[in-house]
Order: sequence, then C-alpha cells, then structure tokens
Amino acid sequence: MEKKWKPATIAIHAGHLPNVSGALVSPLCQSATFVFDDAQQGGARFRGDETGYIYTRLGNPTTTELETKIACLEGAEAAAATASGMGAVSAALLSALQQGDHVIASNAVYGCTFSLLTEQLAKFGIECTLVDFTEPEAIKHAISDNTKVIFFETPVNPHLQVFDIKAIVGIAKPQQIITIVDNTFMTPLLQQPLDLGADVVVHSATKYLNGHGDVIAGVVCGRSEFIEKVKFQTLKDIGAVISPHDAWLISRGLKTLDIRLTRHCDSAEKIANFLNQHSKVARVFYPGLDEHQGHRHIGTQMKRAGGVIAFELATDFEGSLAFINRLDLFSIAVSLGDAESLIQHPASMTHSPYTQEARDAAGITDNLLRISVGLEDVDDLIHALKVALVPVS
Repeated sequence: MEKKWKPATIAIHAGHLPNVSGALVSPLCQSATFVFDDAQQGGARFRGDETGYIYTRLGNPTTTELETKIACLEGAEAAAATASGMGAVSAALLSALQQGDHVIASNAVYGCTFSLLTEQLAKFGIECTLVDFTEPEAIKHAISDNTKVIFFETPVNPHLQVFDIKAIVGIAKPQQIITIVDNTFMTPLLQQPLDLGADVVVHSATKYLNGHGDVIAGVVCGRSEFIEKVKFQTLKDIGAVISPHDAWLISRGLKTLDIRLTRHCDSAEKIANFLNQHSKVARVFYPGLDEHQGHRHIGTQMKRAGGVIAFELATDFEGSLAFINRLDLFSIAVSLGDAESLIQHPASMTHSPYTQEARDAAGITDNLLRISVGLEDVDDLIHALKVALVPVS
C-alpha cells in the first residue's frame, strides 16, 4: 500500500486481489477447501513451514482482502474477520484472558457484551468489574494483581458517552494491561484507537463498515502476534469465522464508507440540533453538541461525532414506545450504520440483558431512545420526527 493514500483510497484499493480475467472487481473465492500440489505441500502448510490456504476456517483469499483493508484503515499490523461483532469481541477477550484473570469494563456497553463479560466469562473463572469510565480514578481502584484487560466502547452504546482513550491507555500500559476498544460507532475513518495507544480494536462490521444491512460480521485489529493467536487458536477452535461471501460484500460496502459517513454525520448534526431545541425532548446525547461531555474530544480523538443519536423524551416508558410506533421513515430495528434510518428502545431491546440495577448505573432510562441516522434527505427525517413529537406528553 502506498503510504500517501488517504482513507477513502485505502478502502477501495488496499488488498485488491489480482485475477487472471482482469476483472475490475475482486473475485469471490467461494470455496470451503483448497487443493495442494502434493501431499508434502499439504503437510508443510499444516506445520506452518509453507504459507498458503488450507481450509476457509483458517483463511480465504476474499477474507484476506477484507482483513488487509481494515488493518490498513485502522493502522494495525493485522486483522482477523469474524462471523459477527460479538464473534470479534469474544475472540479478542478469549485470546487475551485465561482462567483466573480479571477484566475491567465500562458499566455501559452493548447488551450482549455485558452478558459475555458478566455471565459467560464467569463460567471459565474470569472475573469482571464494571466501573464508570468517565472517572479515571475508578479504573485505577478496580485494578488488581490479576487484571489483564481493560475493555470499553467509545462513544458508548447506547447513550454516547465519550471516554478519553489516551488517559485510559496511560493507566493500563504501566500495569501491562491490554486495552481493547470497540470502535464500531466511529469506524477507522473517524477514530483510530491504535494511534492513541490502544492495543486491540474490535468492530461490528455489520454496521458502518458494511453499510447496507445485509451482512453480520466483525473484525479484530492489532499486532500481528495477537491476531495470529486470534486466528489460529481462538477462531480456529471456536469457529466464529466469516464466510467469503460476507467478506466480499463488506469489501464492496467499504468502497463508499467515506461518502456514506459524511452524509450520516451531516444529517445527525442537524437532527441532534433539532431535537435539542424541542420542548418534548428532555435531553439529547450527541458528542456534536457543545454541552456534551465528549465534545472536547472532537478534533483530537474523534474527527466528527458520528451518525448515532440518543435522546430522552419528556414522557414515560409507554409514551416512548408510542412515539416509536407512530414515527414515519425510521424503521423500528436494532443495529446502525445502514442506509435506512433506524430507531430502537435500548432498555427493552439492545440492553435488555442488563438488570434494572445495572441499567440505572449505566444511565439507561425507560425513556431513552437511540436513532441511527440513515442516508435519507435530512429534511424528510426532521419532518417525521416533528410530526411524531406533537402528541408526546
């Protein structure tokens, strides 16, 4: 890859597979297994004495193209694509932890990540402590002799708190603790945690990286040694690998990531300002607003505020659901980063695995809503919100 390339160029050209036909678009290598020239070559590849493909669970040319693109975008040595965003989170954590270890995580994370940290890892003797990452002292106090990982999202799902990556890395590094950052909401075009000192980045590639709502996938980025462990130990044995077809679709989606993100961000800024001035909206959570606690990080840690907005309506649980049900243009669905605008109710949907106590600690209220701003005309989206807000009480 040419070092002078900018992200929009990397997303289109990095890792492009040469092909004998001369086709502009990289071929889809839809094959489960690969043929060896002879038995000796097969043995050499299994031993690691020779590079080359063996079986798609262990690697595939189409998957390699995607991994190369995202590694280049994140400024990582290597990347491993997975079958889902949770596959990426699980693979990263399981590759960094073992029985008896301890992980510190933000008390506000995606609902299934919360379940993995607090329920699944406990089955394997791995402890987890959830703390408020807006207070660096809370992270320091949670560190123990067996702490091996600090895991967090920024901005946070669902209410978009922003955490200081450099500050958290500054706490972790002297203790030789691995920092894993979920960069799904920002993508590498808006934020690069590795450049800020983080060790590992994970994504739900289902979201902005793909951008078309038709693929479930994830990716882990980091140093080559760690990614080798992710691929050839954790993923090899657990099997949460991406299909070649899904990898091909995401590589296609990446070609428009730069222009899509620009539209998502532009529209989200306008919608956030509209909601922030509306009498039926109690509070808006969006880093693009001056009063948001994460606004100071725009221009340094983050290039822009992204395309997701959370807000609390001036109503109760039932009133919030009624608002969702009468809202036009916004599809009632979880996920984000699609061409279509989406709306969901975190307390009863994405963050339903939380206990009430955990939701209270994370600030996930009954009237909190999250919207993913799509690619529709922003004036149409604002009109739909305006109409749906009229009956709120």
